[in-house]
Amino acid sequence: MKKIFLCCAAGMSTSMVVNKMKQSAAAKGIEAEIVAVAMEEFDSTLPKYDCCLLGPQIKYKFEEFKKKAEAAGKPIAVINWITA
Repeated sequence: MKKIFLCCAAGMSTSMVVNKMKQSAAAKGIEAEIVAVAMEEFDSTLPKYDCCLLGPQIKYKFEEFKKKAEAAGKPIAVINWITA
């Protein structure tokens, strides 16, 4: 099972993305645990998950969080919102 966490300012703005990711994983037969957390929970959540996606509103935290993620051997990336 893949374990992914999305991190944003309050852990709420990424909830729609989490739901879409869960639906997509289920449709493809991929077992995944996907959650959203506030950036204050990054340090405590990182050890429990396989990778992290940062919400674009906290991309300024990327370098700081990247150092921690790399030290833990976990990939991290920033979500790029596409607006219509």
